[in-house]
Amino acid sequence: MLHILHAADLHLDAPFAALDPGQAARRRSEQRLLLDKLADLAAERKADLVLLSGDLLDSEQTYRETAQALAAALGRIDAPVVIAPGNHDYYSPSSLYAASFWPDNVHIFRSEAVEVLDLPQVTVYGSAFTSPFRAASPLSGFHAPSSGKPAVMVLHGDVDSPGSRYCPITRQEIAQSGLTYLALGHIHGCSGLRREGDTCWAYPGCTEGRGFDELGPKGALWITIGEDNSVTAEFLPLCERRYEILTCDLTGKDPAAAIAETLRSGSPKDVCRLILTGEAETPDLAALTALAGPCRMAVTLLDHTRVPRDLWARESEDTLTGLFLREMRRRLDAAADDTERAALDRAVRFGLAALEHGEDTP
Repeated sequence: MLHILHAADLHLDAPFAALDPGQAARRRSEQRLLLDKLADLAAERKADLVLLSGDLLDSEQTYRETAQALAAALGRIDAPVVIAPGNHDYYSPSSLYAASFWPDNVHIFRSEAVEVLDLPQVTVYGSAFTSPFRAASPLSGFHAPSSGKPAVMVLHGDVDSPGSRYCPITRQEIAQSGLTYLALGHIHGCSGLRREGDTCWAYPGCTEGRGFDELGPKGALWITIGEDNSVTAEFLPLCERRYEILTCDLTGKDPAAAIAETLRSGSPKDVCRLILTGEAETPDLAALTALAGPCRMAVTLLDHTRVPRDLWARESEDTLTGLFLREMRRRLDAAADDTERAALDRAVRFGLAALEHGEDTP
């Protein structure tokens, strides 16, 4: 039985652009703490092999000290660690992967050509990005020879994306590869274990969410290959904080109380985007954001509320306000989709606010 810890897409020293500078710096510090969690997990579970499928570093944003911290954490693991550099952390003679501080148990693939690392329990194949883009698949024409041992490959690539600039891989290539398990990186959501022919493959997803396109738990995969070459996978959450998107209906409610109730559940460690919906007077986003702040590490409010029905009461008046409301009603009725309707709804709010102190004031 072979136990593999498979992780990818750590993106160490990512900018965390959605957060303010102080919060972003805090998140980058927490990323470095994740390295010890990864090493501790490998020790606790007695991993036989650790596969890291690229984008561990975040391009030119990564500091040398961060890469050294990664190397030190991986050096604590009592098992071989194999890295396949990706498009963000591609290998080059000047990259941090070419530095001398990587420990002896860490093997870094350095060529786009498929290389092989023969270990006592398993044969490991791999390939690296050597520039930010890669048009050809290393699995094209590849077939792992039978050796009596499991054959695994660690790779950063893009399955089912013809024409991708990030190492496009087809399912047919996976099925014909002769591999027991293909450990992939690049896609930031966990795929779960999948199979093409006799080959199992998976993306573990990123280890930490960095924005609202990376929601929910993030972590690594624990892969077990049995004596009969059967493969199972277990998702292991690792992230310190999650990104979440919530909605809060303000119809007939006090906005502050409704928001507090919505944020009552969940972790104060998380980063939240809260979408305000329903019928309501224009909410004071600055004041409500200040009230919501203590409930999460960071909270962003988006106003998607609709104009209350009673604001249309003056639509029949022979006034500038009535004329404005009739025209906006016509546009709303002709709106092509919800996005256009939401924009027009906000325009009604702004228009009424502008007219409130004009010649049309009753």
